[in-house]
Amino acid sequence: MGLVNARITLANPRQTRIKPIEVEALVDSGAVHLCIPEHVRIQLKLEEIDKKEVTLADGGKKVVPYVGPIEIRFKNRIGFAGALVMGDQPLLGAIPMEDMDLVIIPKGRALNVNPNSPNIAGSIVK
Repeated sequence: MGLVNARITLANPRQTRIKPIEVEALVDSGAVHLCIPEHVRIQLKLEEIDKKEVTLADGGKKVVPYVGPIEIRFKNRIGFAGALVMGDQPLLGAIPMEDMDLVIIPKGRALNVNPNSPNIAGSIVK
């Protein structure tokens, strides 16, 4: 399918005086978490709440900071998540995408709101 990128807005809901930032995120439904680079964590003054051991694509393991909460906005959607601090570009994975009811449109290689629920995010809770 190729790479999918999207402009998302990230904010620190605990410190509303800090201006939200808009970032270009790599969108990957095969990834699980939201990942942010260290410079985003610093800009938003996100506190480390834990450490997580992650398995990388090459099979290696690495311990990284886990910060949060972080507010994520895309179009008319909002979500809250924790984020792994790693990499050089924000990465939007399956958990925050599901939470915000977002889908990848393969033909246009784009992230969008679920066309089956365009006005309000839907979720399955059964």
